[in-house]
Amino acid sequence: MRAYGESADGPPLARLPSSDAVPERCDIAIIGGGIIGLSTARELARAGVSVALFEKGEMAGEQSSRNWGWVRRTGRDLRELPLMQLSGDIWDGLNAATGHETGYRRSGIAYAARSLAAVERYRRWATAAADYGVESTVLDGASIAAMAPGLTREVAGGLFTAADGRAEPQLANHAIARAAAAHGARLFGNCAVRTIDVSAGRTSGVVTERGLVRCGAVVVAGGAWSRLLLQGVGATLPQLKLLSSVLRTAPVEAGIEPCMSFSDFALRRRLDGGYSVATSAVSVSQIVPDSLRFFRTFLPAYLAERQNIRLRLGRAFLAEALDWRPGVADRTSIYEAVRRLSPRPDAATLTKVQKDLAKALPVFAGVPVVQSWAGMIDSTPDAIPVISEVASLPGCFVGTGFSGHGFGIGPGAGRVLAQLATGATPTVDLAAFDLNRFAADPKLELQQWL
Repeated sequence: MRAYGESADGPPLARLPSSDAVPERCDIAIIGGGIIGLSTARELARAGVSVALFEKGEMAGEQSSRNWGWVRRTGRDLRELPLMQLSGDIWDGLNAATGHETGYRRSGIAYAARSLAAVERYRRWATAAADYGVESTVLDGASIAAMAPGLTREVAGGLFTAADGRAEPQLANHAIARAAAAHGARLFGNCAVRTIDVSAGRTSGVVTERGLVRCGAVVVAGGAWSRLLLQGVGATLPQLKLLSSVLRTAPVEAGIEPCMSFSDFALRRRLDGGYSVATSAVSVSQIVPDSLRFFRTFLPAYLAERQNIRLRLGRAFLAEALDWRPGVADRTSIYEAVRRLSPRPDAATLTKVQKDLAKALPVFAGVPVVQSWAGMIDSTPDAIPVISEVASLPGCFVGTGFSGHGFGIGPGAGRVLAQLATGATPTVDLAAFDLNRFAADPKLELQQWL
């Protein structure tokens, strides 16, 4: 197999022990050991369902441990808010429920606005979000500046949601996995699912690199790999990958408690006293065969966000064109050849982020950068997830395409996926997240609020 880009280490993860022998049968199999899959496994195991989760590499080794660590209602697409409200309730009790530290703190999240026009957009969003029970406040410039002591730039105002918070991705995934295992879920790391087994037109199992596991339902929670997994059973999922880069600083007494987003950088205080810093102003999109395959579907989103997306053509195109194929039962798959997507961070982006941060908040000038990393965000054309049964394959369910919003919403997504997979009525209406929307509506609704 050809190398997929350049590899770089992500944040350090605590090792999770894998279960021993792969079972011959379980009630539900989960493909993917990120926060969505782990949360689903925990919910199923708590309900007494026999569940086995298979992760091709290290648990939470890709985007689930590489995200910003925000638990955010603020600025979300309104269609996500009911699910995020559910997730927020779960986060509030997750330390106690798992018996492990997740790093979750209800610190609030603030968006700073540089113009009065942006303040007005925030006001419209807050008014609409109130219908979903979200209490967000539009603040003046002085109130926002007071949240970031020493801020040197003028801000016109901002949006603040006190119920939002932050967590440590590496700790949270570990806590959820430990809790899932304690309830009886069997977790298998470094065990790729090559393909989904189908009998008589419905899901009947998963073929892992260690053998066939029979089951009545499968949950595909493979993040950036979900599209390929579904292609293997004849289902089309429009999904592309966006590279997002993050740095973390050494501990510093900056006095900034809430997560804060400015026009050119965003930051979150960490339990270790440092800050995770990134930006939503720039994302890198590698041009790969899927970019051409889904060109028309993604074009409206690209045009709406083109000032924030940097297209890049490189070795990834050739690697995916030649090697990225759905797996087959009796041959080594791409999922075994590429155990982890661990791309190098975009140095130019992080250099600018660090410069902008130090200029706006001089307390960060000279503070060492301890580490930087990047991850691949699984994105959909309308930037909201797919949480759905696959209509063409009964018993196959998918939770993917969270478009950079998956960490905060993950525990709630796990709950509704568990409900879907067991035939229960989901706590939240999932109509907006149906996989069929891409085929049914070529003019997908894009968020217009922020």
